[in-house]
Amino acid sequence: MLPFTRIKQFLEVTPSPLCEIVFELRNLIADITLNATEDIRPGGIVYYFGDSGGPVSAGICGIAIKPDHIRLYFTHGAFIPDPKKLLQGSGKAMRYIRLKHNNEVPWADIQDLIEEHTNFDSRSFKIV
Repeated sequence: MLPFTRIKQFLEVTPSPLCEIVFELRNLIADITLNATEDIRPGGIVYYFGDSGGPVSAGICGIAIKPDHIRLYFTHGAFIPDPKKLLQGSGKAMRYIRLKHNNEVPWADIQDLIEEHTNFDSRSFKIV
C-alpha cells in the first residue's frame, strides 16, 4: 500500500465526506487483500495483484473520484455473484457502485464483493 500522505495529497481537492469513504474503502481493501498493489491513476486509485498481472488481468477493484460521489468499480464485476444487486453498469465486464454518503454505504456487502472479486481468476473467462 502507498504511504497515507501520498493518498491524502492525491485527495487534496476532494470534498471531506468523499475522502472519508475513500479512506474506509482503502482500509477494507487492505484488510481483505494483504498483498495487493495500490496505484494512483488519473481519476482514482486501483488495486490489483502485481505478482499476477496488472490492473485489468489481476485487478481487484478501483476507486474513482467523481465530483459528487465515489465509484467503487470491479473490472470483472459482471462475473462475480451480486445477490443484493448493488452493481451497476451494462458493459461486457466492468460493474460499479456509486457511494455518496458514508452512513449509507453497505459496508458488509461491499466487503463480500471485494472478497468475491479477490478470488476471481480472469484467466478462466473469455469475454465475448
